[in-house]
Amino acid sequence: MSGVERLRFPDGTSLVFKYATEPFTREGQVLLLAARYGIPVPQVIASTVKDGHLGMLLEDLGTPLREADDHDGVTAAVIVHQARAAVELPALDEEALRRLPDRALEHLSRLRDAGRWQDTNVIEDALVRIAGAAEHRARGADIEPYGWVHSEFHPTSIHVGRRGRHLLDFARAFTGPGLLDLASWYGTVDPPDPARLRRLIEAYVHAGGHHDALAQRAGLPAEAWGLGWHRVWVVEWFMEQSVRWVNDPATDPAYVKTVQRHLNDATRLLEP
Repeated sequence: MSGVERLRFPDGTSLVFKYATEPFTREGQVLLLAARYGIPVPQVIASTVKDGHLGMLLEDLGTPLREADDHDGVTAAVIVHQARAAVELPALDEEALRRLPDRALEHLSRLRDAGRWQDTNVIEDALVRIAGAAEHRARGADIEPYGWVHSEFHPTSIHVGRRGRHLLDFARAFTGPGLLDLASWYGTVDPPDPARLRRLIEAYVHAGGHHDALAQRAGLPAEAWGLGWHRVWVVEWFMEQSVRWVNDPATDPAYVKTVQRHLNDATRLLEP
């Protein structure tokens, strides 16, 4: 759904060409917005969207000096979360967070109407449980840090080069609880590790992040709340992909397995 190429010109200069299909086609606008708000991102030389496809020419930051580590992550997160909130971004506030499991159930209903995802009662039961507790468990979404959320915040989203750190892959940025960025840092391949995330949040606060990042939310430790809602956010995103963006029954077994795994994590963390 997206790709990156380096373009080399006869005079020795180079640019990066990034292309993407929906739903990643607003990244050019978001990068321009991020730069305006003081977030270090590659300069957008040109950007256009045509027939549901994005094409961008970006400055070439060069080969990274090294992979980003936890220190790079918390430092970059502090910069992003301290930026002034952008009204232009979609919002994932308390009400929108509460709606996530309901949205996932709507996706499941459409998939079943299409004759897909038939043997998924376990997924439905988990979503119903989380939806029933969501009004309570979504509380605290607006506790600081609240504002810019990168949303795809991983080590690969930070370019460490000769000119410092730059943030990449801003296509799905939104306004919401910054804990979701920290919860995404270690990825979703391995089981969520609340103790590890707690240490990352503490390092984030030590690096200048808002102290309330450590505060409890809805009766849960910050790390459990962040990891649990991040997994629900991922579940809704995967199910929307299955319905709308990918819409390929051949991918259903892999998507069902992934959604089930993340829901198991979410129910354990959010304790619905």
